[in-house]
Amino acid sequence: MQTDFLVIGSGVAGLTFALDTRNYGRVAVITKKESNETNTNYAQGGIAAAISPADSIESHIKDTLLTGEGLCNPDAVKLMATEAPQVIEELSKLGVGFTKSRGAKFDLGREGGHSARRIVHTKDATGEAIETTLIKRAQERGVDLFENWLAVDLILKDGRCVGVRVFDTHENKVLPFFAKSVLIATGGIGSIYLHTTNPRIATGDGIAMAYRAGTPIANMEFVQFHPTSFYGKKIDGRALLLSEAVRGEGGVLKTKDGNAFMEKYDSRKELAPRDIVARAIHSELKKRGDNYVLLDITGLGSRKILDKFPNIYNACLNFSIDPIKEPIPVVPAAHYTCGGIVVDIDGKTNIPGLYATGESACTGVHGANRLASNSLLESIIFAHRAAKTAIGDSKIRISKIERLEKNLQSSNLESFNSLEKEPCKEDVISDYLLKIRELMWEQVGIVRNDKELKEAKDKILKYKSEIEKIYETHKISFQLIELRNAVTTASLVIECALKRKESRGLHFNIDYSEKDELHYKKDIVLKKLDKRIKLN
Repeated sequence: MQTDFLVIGSGVAGLTFALDTRNYGRVAVITKKESNETNTNYAQGGIAAAISPADSIESHIKDTLLTGEGLCNPDAVKLMATEAPQVIEELSKLGVGFTKSRGAKFDLGREGGHSARRIVHTKDATGEAIETTLIKRAQERGVDLFENWLAVDLILKDGRCVGVRVFDTHENKVLPFFAKSVLIATGGIGSIYLHTTNPRIATGDGIAMAYRAGTPIANMEFVQFHPTSFYGKKIDGRALLLSEAVRGEGGVLKTKDGNAFMEKYDSRKELAPRDIVARAIHSELKKRGDNYVLLDITGLGSRKILDKFPNIYNACLNFSIDPIKEPIPVVPAAHYTCGGIVVDIDGKTNIPGLYATGESACTGVHGANRLASNSLLESIIFAHRAAKTAIGDSKIRISKIERLEKNLQSSNLESFNSLEKEPCKEDVISDYLLKIRELMWEQVGIVRNDKELKEAKDKILKYKSEIEKIYETHKISFQLIELRNAVTTASLVIECALKRKESRGLHFNIDYSEKDELHYKKDIVLKKLDKRIKLN
């Protein structure tokens, strides 16, 4: 298999890159499940853009920097906020049907951390609307989509990324896929936690793969827990997300006995940034011994609920809760990672030919905490930049790739596809995944401490060693590849969390409850090759 541009992941970041590069060569997108099984597809809120006369780009920049707690890259933030209105126009032209408003081009919502109404949305299913549109355009323009193909490891030659080893679930074997340029756009890591709003496939595959290849990984301690997911019910292992926009329209958080509590924690109450709201809920649950709090949107009225949040309303009904008449039981759940593969402002990694964008990349936009509805925006803007760079950067010739294929296919794939190896039992893999998820939830969650982080590190390194042995001695499978990536990603989160001896943004350690501006107003960067932790 060979192509000019190879994209790993079919979310908004990968598809944007694919559409941009299509006129400059053949483009292939590989995705481990169906094309629409992505974090993008489940994003309800929308895209932040300062397009209202009452708003400004400067205000969007200020809100993003404030939420990022001193660790944002100001240049990246300025670029993102400045280009946001143009992104909305581009998506509209592609066919995304954003919700309109009387007297205005778009209906603008408000979410936590934003000082103005600037959330452009398609009711409460914005991600799905964008994902569906981009997949349709990619198919129309001849982008090759390979579903149920899982990337295993990068192929490096003379210091350059020249492709990826992929697991073809149809044939149950590993194949080389060569390309002039490779983009990692594999999304997040939520499924390494017991409770998450992410689909099951979010096991940090791209981050783990890049780390094994020697690419620096930064700020993995900053895992965002969405404050409000439906308590006690899951859809295919994924917690139902209740969009921040619900609180933006007037939803109130209450204890089980009906008392509002957010005013005790922040003057912005329900519109405080997600880290503050999640910790407030965590505190109330600990204090009271309850399993959940209540999100009360009955005050919005039936008309507004049905008009703005039809999907949330119907999903709640399926769980036997009528949000028009009664409050919704909610708890925080792992939702987004602000860290990832270190890239520059053009999406380039330290390895020539390799790019990363979207949630798997660390552009510096989010810093220590992501402002709501900046994620889809960041993915699109930096995918555009990565595509432009890749188009100008791809100088490796196809003839060279053909020679590489002959050399690499025979020498490196025999061990993967050996018929002599026995498959690992599925219950063994499931048991390890459950152990990892429980460990991360209980000891590397919303509130942390050094004792539990050290215990978690010892356990995860033990699991990692055992899983690597299984990986080397058993026949490769989809589940085993995921398990290997999940334990690697979990170890990166724990390592970063241990190294940050302060509390900042999404990382809250009760042993260091304040920010340390002198020593830790820096990114924490991990790199496999020297096996040391570096502060940049």
